Amino acid sequence: MVKGIVNFFLLLVMCIVFGCSSANNKPISIAFTTDSSAIVIRDIDRPGLLQLQQIDPADSVFKELIAVLQTPSENDTTIREELIPGEYQVSDTAIVFNPNTPFVKGRTYLVITHLNTKFGDAKQIAKGQLSLGVKPAQRTLVR
Repeated sequence: MVKGIVNFFLLLVMCIVFGCSSANNKPISIAFTTDSSAIVIRDIDRPGLLQLQQIDPADSVFKELIAVLQTPSENDTTIREELIPGEYQVSDTAIVFNPNTPFVKGRTYLVITHLNTKFGDAKQIAKGQLSLGVKPAQRTLVR
């Protein structure tokens, strides 16, 4: 438990430090696979991805860095917003989230991740426009 928390904070610091560099200006890509059975997260900063490859995918660090939630939609408001359990797989270029139960067609899912997040870039630092906290990347996906 303590090791997981330490790993999470170490990884978060690594993502922030390397996220402040201008080497990768490409935004993180979050999308369903072609068959909509999993969610793929791409364009992760290389140092952060290498750090994630060292962590066991069953570790709670992944749940802290990447959260997949089922959310109510305009068509179905009876659904509660809840965390979707699943497994994470880290490859050389991406992270794949496989849910324990298949995604339901027509439902809305929200993916929140702290990967590639940063406080600000060089322009914002020069202008004194840094944010007080790290803003996670969010993406709404409809199956």
